[in-house]
Amino acid sequence: MPMRERILREATTLLPEIMEIRRHIHQYPELSYAEHETAAYISRRLDILGIEHRTGIAGTGIVGFIRGEAAGRGLTVGLRADMDALPVTEVQGAEYRSINEGLMHACGHDAHVAMLLGAATIIKSMRKEFAGTVILVFQPGEEKAPGGAKMMIETGIFDNYNPDIFIAQHVLPDLPSGTVGFHAGASMASCDEIYITIAGKGGHAAQPSQYTDQIYIASELVISLKDTIAEKSKGQAATVLGIGKITGMGATNVIPEKVEIACTFRTFEEKWRREAKEIIRKTASDIASRRGVQIDVNIVEGYPVLVNNEKLTLRAIELGRTLLGETGVREVPPRMGSEDFSFFAEKFPSFLYRIGITPEGEEMKLLHTSSFDLDEKSMSAGTAMMAWLALNLIKA
Repeated sequence: MPMRERILREATTLLPEIMEIRRHIHQYPELSYAEHETAAYISRRLDILGIEHRTGIAGTGIVGFIRGEAAGRGLTVGLRADMDALPVTEVQGAEYRSINEGLMHACGHDAHVAMLLGAATIIKSMRKEFAGTVILVFQPGEEKAPGGAKMMIETGIFDNYNPDIFIAQHVLPDLPSGTVGFHAGASMASCDEIYITIAGKGGHAAQPSQYTDQIYIASELVISLKDTIAEKSKGQAATVLGIGKITGMGATNVIPEKVEIACTFRTFEEKWRREAKEIIRKTASDIASRRGVQIDVNIVEGYPVLVNNEKLTLRAIELGRTLLGETGVREVPPRMGSEDFSFFAEKFPSFLYRIGITPEGEEMKLLHTSSFDLDEKSMSAGTAMMAWLALNLIKA
């Protein structure tokens, strides 16, 4: 039987088991860098499959290895799934609803793990037919800086295996179930967290000569930052400066001594990213000098732009059409969301693609919301695609 038909058949056969894995992980979500039970469960599943693996990488990370047994020289292909959940309270309804109250797999990482374990089952069953090595990466902390991908890379574990390619997939409600989406080049934005503190003299609102007006200065700073970044970004890559939080613990007649602002900055070009952060610092410094207050800007470096290797992505699109047909593969536009898989993409030729999870005609259940869920049948296509890509791209 041709490889394509075998992989599709195996993915269909494995679907009940993949669903069982996904539902178990969904019921017991754990936050970033605390995925201890999740990692232990994955390790047990790898033991059952007889797949060699190492645990405790960058805390809770796991790296497994499937070595091909065919003659010749193959490549080393890494496949990544993320494990962490979010601090979201899930709505009532599903029988597999989160048992850990206030925590939820609202971004599909439970499905990512299940599909990678399914793909690993298929790849291992075909190990006599390929040369090379498939690396299975179960990664902590995708949802929280500095990013589990960065932390795993910094352990040096991948230096021992010199991966030629890294692949990841992510669920996407925008796409119909069973389809996949690709975008070559810059596909997800960088993401930096910006924390600004304005400190000055507080006082009674009725006596303006005795205080510096921190609320007013914060308002001025927000408007100035938004206007300046909008003006300077003309001709640059798409950019977002989002002001998510302003906190000033005053009252109707109390001017607070301190106001705090929290922001996110996102763009698709690294040079402009660096320039924009300097603009933010200078704008704050200028206003601090003019208003006689202290403004501290703390920029927490987040994830770089995710750039999908163009040659690999175009090849993956061809392979995807062979597996799922012309209508099964879609072009997806770049998104302002960010992904720490970008750290893998900086170091190794890589691409991340999307797997559709919404049945035709049904309402989308959006990521990072309390009602998020997915069409579990779509995991058959995701499992097949990951195995198919690995087994084709591993050829030297």
